[in-house]
Amino acid sequence: MKRNQYLKGMSRAAKSLFAFGIYLCGLGLLLLTVPNLILPLFGAPPTSEVWIRINGMFVLCLSFFYVQAARHGLTIFIRWTVWARVAVIIYFAAFVLLVAAPKALLLFGLIDLLSATWTWRALKKDEARLVLTPVQPPSPSHDP
Repeated sequence: MKRNQYLKGMSRAAKSLFAFGIYLCGLGLLLLTVPNLILPLFGAPPTSEVWIRINGMFVLCLSFFYVQAARHGLTIFIRWTVWARVAVIIYFAAFVLLVAAPKALLLFGLIDLLSATWTWRALKKDEARLVLTPVQPPSPSHDP
C-alpha cells in the first residue's frame, strides 16, 4: 500500500501519534547511537556511560508502541498517551526547578505537551465526526 493511501485510512488522532512516534524513533536512535551529539542540547557534558544509551533504547521501544498503536487505530491507547505526554512537561519543570536540571529540558517537554495537545484535539474532532456521521442500518438479507 502506498504511504499516502496508508495515512488516509488513519484517524486524525492516529496520524498525530504516528508523527510523534516517528519523532521519538529519531530521538531514540540518536540517544542510542550518538548520544554525545544530542547531550549538549540538554546542557549535559559528553559521556561514555551506558545509561544514556539505555534511555535511547527505552525511547526507541516506546516509539514502536506509539507507531503501532497509530497504525492499528487503538484509540484507547492513543488517549492514554495524551495524559502521559502532558505529564512529561510537569516532570521536566520539576527537575529544572528542584534539582537544577538544564532549562533546555523544557524544550523537549514542550514538544511532548504540544504533540499531546495536537492528539487531544484530534481525538475530539474524530469523536465529533463519528457523532455526526449517520449510521446506515444493515440491508435486509434476502434468504431464499
